[in-house]
Amino acid sequence: MASKIKYKVISSFKDGKDKNKEYNVGDSYPKPANKKISEDRINELSSNSNKVGKAFIEAVEE
Repeated sequence: MASKIKYKVISSFKDGKDKNKEYNVGDSYPKPANKKISEDRINELSSNSNKVGKAFIEAVEE
């Protein structure tokens, strides 16, 4: 069974697509961990392809 990729916050942000939920550096993303997030949203938050122009999350190796 393949493990699900996990992400951690590398730059604090408020998730405008999730009721402005606050994420701080070191937090896991998403909250709760079993919440379904689209691949497009992960790509947006893990790259500079967003309104702010910087990455907010990164994949965590387990």
